[in-house]
Amino acid sequence: MKAIVTVIGEDKKGIIAAVSGELLKLNANVEDISQTLMGGNFVMMMMVDVSESDEIGAIGEKLSVLGKKIGVDIRIQHEDIFNSMHRI
Repeated sequence: MKAIVTVIGEDKKGIIAAVSGELLKLNANVEDISQTLMGGNFVMMMMVDVSESDEIGAIGEKLSVLGKKIGVDIRIQHEDIFNSMHRI
């Protein structure tokens, strides 16, 4: 199963390392990543394969805890839900 992870917050060192490291611990594989700076804010989207991971809700809880720890907002959505929400 594919999922989309979004990370938004003030830019600082180590965000990508922290998020990708946590995904590794959760047995999720990063398949694609896009990141940019927008007006001093760090914005990242990752497509991840979570087929060998825990249930997506449990992954989301752990990523949320990490986000609070490093000062960013981290969310995960099933790829189909993300695509439906962002369809024009």
